[in-house]
Amino acid sequence: MGWWKKVLFLGLMCMLVECLCQCENGLKRKGGQCIDEDECEEDLCGENTKCFNTEGSFSCQCLQGYKNVKGQVNFTLEGICQDINECSDVYNICGPVANCSNQIGGYNCTCHSGYTKATNGTGNCTDIDECKEAESKNEALCGVKGSCKNSNGSYGCICEKGSTNYGNERTKCSDLDCDSFNGNSGPVPSLGGLADILLMMKNSCMALSDPGSAGEGKPDGKKLLQNLFSATDNILSPGQLDSEDVSELLGTVEKAIMLIGPQLKDGHTKTSTSETDAEIAVQRGKTPPTGQIQLTNEYASLEIDWTTAAGTESYPGFALAALLSYKNLETSVNRSFDKLTGHEKDGVEPSSYQIFSKVVSVVVSNPSTQNLSSPVIITLRHLQDHDKSGKNRSYICTYWNESGAWSTDGCSQLRSDDMYTSCKCKHLSSFAVLMALYDQKHTFRLQLVTRIGLAISLPCLILCILTFKFCRSIQGTRTTIHLHLCICLFMADLIFLAGISQTKPVGGCRLVAAMLHYFFLGLFSWMLLEGVQLYRMVVLVFNANIRPLYLFLTGYGTPLLIVIISAIIRPDGYGTDEHCWLSLKDGLIWSFFGPVCFVIIFNVFFFIITVWKLSQKFTSLNPDLSNLHKIKAFTVTAIAQMCILGLMWVFGAFLFDEHSTVEAYIFTILNSLQGALIFIMHCLLSKQVRDEYAHFLSCICTEQKRYSDLSTTNPSSSQSKVSKSGQHTGESQR
Repeated sequence: MGWWKKVLFLGLMCMLVECLCQCENGLKRKGGQCIDEDECEEDLCGENTKCFNTEGSFSCQCLQGYKNVKGQVNFTLEGICQDINECSDVYNICGPVANCSNQIGGYNCTCHSGYTKATNGTGNCTDIDECKEAESKNEALCGVKGSCKNSNGSYGCICEKGSTNYGNERTKCSDLDCDSFNGNSGPVPSLGGLADILLMMKNSCMALSDPGSAGEGKPDGKKLLQNLFSATDNILSPGQLDSEDVSELLGTVEKAIMLIGPQLKDGHTKTSTSETDAEIAVQRGKTPPTGQIQLTNEYASLEIDWTTAAGTESYPGFALAALLSYKNLETSVNRSFDKLTGHEKDGVEPSSYQIFSKVVSVVVSNPSTQNLSSPVIITLRHLQDHDKSGKNRSYICTYWNESGAWSTDGCSQLRSDDMYTSCKCKHLSSFAVLMALYDQKHTFRLQLVTRIGLAISLPCLILCILTFKFCRSIQGTRTTIHLHLCICLFMADLIFLAGISQTKPVGGCRLVAAMLHYFFLGLFSWMLLEGVQLYRMVVLVFNANIRPLYLFLTGYGTPLLIVIISAIIRPDGYGTDEHCWLSLKDGLIWSFFGPVCFVIIFNVFFFIITVWKLSQKFTSLNPDLSNLHKIKAFTVTAIAQMCILGLMWVFGAFLFDEHSTVEAYIFTILNSLQGALIFIMHCLLSKQVRDEYAHFLSCICTEQKRYSDLSTTNPSSSQSKVSKSGQHTGESQR
């Protein structure tokens, strides 16, 4: 056999052996032998499964909490293990006193309130004996007047006679004072219908304090609240009440809410009748509640925190906060200002006050409300029907005190606008928080300051007018401007002093307002001309004077044109119910403040340029020092004058805020003393004017001395001189 035949034979034999020695499935050849292959290493079973290797194969099983959706115990297919919902698939798996919550691959049991998981390893929930736990901690779970009785999953408080837990078994027992519903005025209250409320509340109180009394079922707080407000409507619907009746009603309703509130089942209760609106919030628990609470109705809102409502004394197991609005009670208390305390307003008569909000009561369970740990905020809506006068208004926060009158002690205004006023109060008790409106009038002190200032200014303005008219050494364009500026101011002050408060008749008041408008605008027109004249003197130098025609057209014509246009557009805007001046409505006041602002801005621009030009000329090599010093003095006095006149009306603009007392005094002082200040600036501080005054006074003194010398001459000597003179004359004639 050839060699190639041997090679072919050996190849065929190897192929035959390979075919005869092939490994079965699940085995693999290694070292000439077939050994088992571990398929679990290749993660063939998928998620939520466990793989088991076998000889030549493998099997898959679902993890605990998962099941095979195809019902196979062992399988080799992937993705057929799904979560078991033990809560629905297994009946009552957590027991009757626990809640089951399914989880991926398992479940969780949560015990009901009053139960805890058993420690015996079964996982079931067992009852908690709250009474024993409280006793071990020396806690009075039911209060001093109550005994604790454990029940399955809960406990109950059994109260002694004279105390109650208001029908809530897990609330501490609190003392009841049913005698407080006997009334403040003896057995029979003076207010008709109040006896029915007191009797109803006393019966309810007695039933609560004696749980074993026959014929009384569980307390129904909601029904009792409805009965209370129905009886309150019967009292309020006939008409007005006097101060004593109002105090009795407010006190009784507040005490009733303190008794009814803990009996309410809901955390928030709102009720509304024809005479009242109420919202009551109640929270219960072993520990005092915390956080903010806001109660709101159509007429008011209350901002308070639960800590303030509950108080810091012994916690009774509940906290109460209530907001009660009386819809028509303001008419009964709109005349109780004679004893108003805690808010002094100079010159404001008690008759000028009026209620400007609904009467609101705030009730909390805190027994110490005379000095709260943190103030409460009550926001009251204004009564828009009373706001028709267009007068200046100021709002104050008051409460109804024990003497049956309004007071502001402990209450202050936090913020206010046209619609609402927010009050911050440090006490509540049984008082109603409300708001009073009064017209803002000039106080006696402001009137006195005005009259004194004008009495000083008017003579000074007369001296200024005479000085500028007859003092020859200062005659010129600028003196003419000062003369007419003083004339306008004199007329304005005189009319102001005589007619600003003469609001009757209406036609005369409008005339006074128009004249004040005209002369005050004339004042600022001449002040504008002074700024222009200073600019021309410094910048133009030559031909700096302004023709008199232009002066009078600007100084008197422009104000007249503005007044005529304003009177045509807004004839009713001249004169108000309080003063003969421009009305603040419809923007008519800007027919005055607009030109004033324009003059001030324009003159500031002119004065800046003037000062800049003066500084340049003072730095030149050969300045005309006499003229420059004169212009400098003119500029300083003009700027000072503008500051006095301009700033006066800037402070006057702040008087739109009714609380600007300081600005009112500054405005009054500057306004009334303008004439005196102008006399000081333009006359007393001017050397030329002082020299004229000195010359004038010296002439008067010399003339008086001459007449005085003549009057003191000896008559006999005079007669002798005359006779001698006659003799000499006769002799000469001879």
